[in-house]
Amino acid sequence: MTPTSETRPAPRLLQVRTVYAEPEARDSERGRQVLARFPDAEVVEVASHWQIPELHGNAGNVERWVRVKTETLVLGVKKSLSARPNGRSADFIAPSTSNGCAMACAYCYVPRRKGYANPITVFTNIDKITRYLRGHVRRQGLKAEPDQIDPAAWVYDIGENSDCSVDALISENVADLVATFRELPTAKASFATKFVNRDLLGYDPRGRTRIRFSLMPDRDSRLLDIRTSSIGERIAAVDDFVEAGYEVHLNLSPVVLREGWERDWAELLTRLDDELGAAAKAQAAAEVILLTHNRDLHEVNLGWHPKAEDVLWRPELQQAKRSQSGMWNVRYRNDRKREGVRGVQDLIAAHAPWLRVRYAF
Repeated sequence: MTPTSETRPAPRLLQVRTVYAEPEARDSERGRQVLARFPDAEVVEVASHWQIPELHGNAGNVERWVRVKTETLVLGVKKSLSARPNGRSADFIAPSTSNGCAMACAYCYVPRRKGYANPITVFTNIDKITRYLRGHVRRQGLKAEPDQIDPAAWVYDIGENSDCSVDALISENVADLVATFRELPTAKASFATKFVNRDLLGYDPRGRTRIRFSLMPDRDSRLLDIRTSSIGERIAAVDDFVEAGYEVHLNLSPVVLREGWERDWAELLTRLDDELGAAAKAQAAAEVILLTHNRDLHEVNLGWHPKAEDVLWRPELQQAKRSQSGMWNVRYRNDRKREGVRGVQDLIAAHAPWLRVRYAF
């Protein structure tokens, strides 16, 4: 597909100079479409998207953290397809159609798994992935009873390791996923995003895709949400995405406990109450997620964005915790976490009582 002014990647985020590509991915229809968007990029053949010495495990890339995200892209084939049970944001985590991100949020967990660089990897076998998803949805049958995830639909998170709004700047994978779920009356797609891509307004989701706009106070976002859309842009997009047929929820995350955090969250919630329209409020729900951090990511951040660690790395408030994937992370101590969760819920009740909290942890 030849890029137009509407589909050409945002220059601020993506100025791709090098594409590492598995041969099968490079030669596929989707791979050729992606490469057509970056005609000046050098294409480097690799045997595996997970085995690129210039990227994975290269500590020198810490000093080029943002540059690598801007200038590098990887094309691969998703070999193993599975839909993992979740139970919080979604019923299932769908097979990835990408991983990595061009944005650089200082608290992002994905780099913990990928070493010292985290550019976007696009999986080009989208037809196989969507075929798998249709079959998986059929095997679930009807949802027997409502739960906090959704009253009737099986919800599939399609963006666990990426931001789908940015992925849509690179390929049609996200459009294909939205189209797939549009035809599945018993299921919904879902993804969280920190980037406003208004091309998605033309995808015609017909209520079968849930976008979760991630929000935090401006003070935190300016420090931690590197290369993302501003909080104001995200809030301004909510009504438009509801009107376009999306279900729009809010991710109030991560909640960072630091001096003045209650005041700043109250200001954000008041702004939501003032600026969102009736239709958006009627269907809104929120997830509240307090910060989880990681020692290895802490060390990486010290190499490129040490100021972020002034608020993210608080040993006096944090404790070690093993994640579901077996990694040792740090989160707020149980007492501080309980206080933080209760504090956010109280602020919602006071300043945005229409906002239903689906879960908080």
